[in-house]
Amino acid sequence: MLFYGGEIMIERTYDATDNNLHPALAFVEEELEKHGANMKTIVAITVAVEEMFVNVAHYAYEGFVGKVTLGLDFQGDDAIITLTDKGMPFDPLAKEDPDVNLSAEERSIGGLGIYMVKNTMDRCTYARKDGQNIFSMRKAIK
Repeated sequence: MLFYGGEIMIERTYDATDNNLHPALAFVEEELEKHGANMKTIVAITVAVEEMFVNVAHYAYEGFVGKVTLGLDFQGDDAIITLTDKGMPFDPLAKEDPDVNLSAEERSIGGLGIYMVKNTMDRCTYARKDGQNIFSMRKAIK
């Protein structure tokens, strides 16, 4: 189930590369500021967007550069941030959470970023629809 009821209010499409991370984050920051988000929330959301954007850039497309669409919608006091790509199917929410009680040496590599996203956003959803991964995050901004 996706958060938005139709069209996303604002969206930008980028080549899914590390070089486009900063323009994508600037877009998110600017829109959050326009909608009155406080700095603590802006930081939490941009860190989550960075994690998910980099995951798409590094893992969604095997051997070629694909696209990622970053969408923002605002409903009441909430921001809904959606990343859509046509890469390999991947549900980040299905990944088992790491055991954060273990030391860094004892833990498996990977998974902390997605765990952080799930724990800093108010709600996350994933869907695979029409050959696309659709990952949405919802966060109160006021």
